Amino acid sequence: MKERRVKEKQEGRESMRPSMIKNKEKRAAVHAKLKQQKKVEKRKKVKAREAAEKKALELGEEPPAKMVPRTIENTRESDETVCLPDDEELFAGNDVDEFSAVLKNERSPKILITTSRYNSTRGPAFISDLISVIPNAHYYKRGTYDLKKIVQYANEKEFTSVIVVHTNRREPDALLVIGLPDGPTAHFKLSKLMLRKDIKNHGKPTSHKPELVLTNFTTRLGHRVGRMIQSLFPQDPEFRGRRVVTFHNQRDFIFFRHHRYIFETKESKQKESKGKKSKDEKNPQERTIARLQECGPRFTLKLISLQHGTFDTKGGEYEWVHKPEMDTSRRRFFL
Repeated sequence: MKERRVKEKQEGRESMRPSMIKNKEKRAAVHAKLKQQKKVEKRKKVKAREAAEKKALELGEEPPAKMVPRTIENTRESDETVCLPDDEELFAGNDVDEFSAVLKNERSPKILITTSRYNSTRGPAFISDLISVIPNAHYYKRGTYDLKKIVQYANEKEFTSVIVVHTNRREPDALLVIGLPDGPTAHFKLSKLMLRKDIKNHGKPTSHKPELVLTNFTTRLGHRVGRMIQSLFPQDPEFRGRRVVTFHNQRDFIFFRHHRYIFETKESKQKESKGKKSKDEKNPQERTIARLQECGPRFTLKLISLQHGTFDTKGGEYEWVHKPEMDTSRRRFFL
């Protein structure tokens, strides 16, 4: 009976979680022991997997499939609006939508950038960074003009888009992108803004037209938003400038980054034994290394609404509006 009780006590101690132990030293010791056990088990699994792959290659068989970790992205809820590569209806719609003239190089993009009526000091600083990113972008002071009059003026001067930077509590917090002449109008929430001057070791961009990278815009709505962003930039990038502008969509958050390529030549020396000296040490080999340097600014966008036509708060029809009840699942994405 005593042996049985001792065994039960030992099993109870092994199954006890470290957080249940009140003594700090014992808790730390149990935690370290569990961590070491997990590490050993993981090593065993890796070695067994490597041995199975090696055996399969020796026998001329296919190695076992690699395990894919479960993430929120690859376990997202199924969506009927996801674009397929053979969707003829989608490609037919691209030829006649509002952005086709700019994307087919029939019109060159010309952007008017302005602010909300109550502006701050960081608003113009952000706009100056935007002007350096978007070619052929022009800043106009808002003054007391109504937004409809600004859109009308932009149409007369043959602008292709209007960008309004909205500020709240001296901080830019929203972007309104209006396509001209027929819309649509996209309202984005702006967050995590970092200006060029605040980025450590930032680069100074040139005036060359940048290369544009859009990733993960997979649904019909995402495809439309992606084409709207694409229409802000020229379609003939100048690769000599080594500039890259990226809009990366992840979980309906659009991350903006602006980089430039840097090519560096570095000398690579071959390792030799201590007593011997080779001729290669006198003439080391040179190799070219490519790296990215961030130019800024850096910010994150989240789509709030997409409206038919130009900006109209009263009679405008909305294609899509974000509502709080849409956020009931972490695995539901719309872009």
